[in-house]
Amino acid sequence: MNERRRITGVVTSNKMQKTVVVEIKRTFRHPLYRKVVHLSKRVKAHDEIGCQVGDQVQIVESRPISREKHWVVEAIVKRETKTADSGVEV
Repeated sequence: MNERRRITGVVTSNKMQKTVVVEIKRTFRHPLYRKVVHLSKRVKAHDEIGCQVGDQVQIVESRPISREKHWVVEAIVKRETKTADSGVEV
């Protein structure tokens, strides 16, 4: 195994060609105040697999592919299951 960072996140957008936006959520306790802090960060990742919105993916650090893109989707951890009534609001 190599020393590249691997992070798990959720795909929030796939409207670009071969690029997805992955939201990484991180929860930790503040070292001084001991309060639970929730942080989220959105990164662009290169996608050759074909991820859909809502998929949980593992991304790996890579060489710079473009100005904002230096992560690559390595694997889909969990697929988003769509139901027939998920997009219907009453």
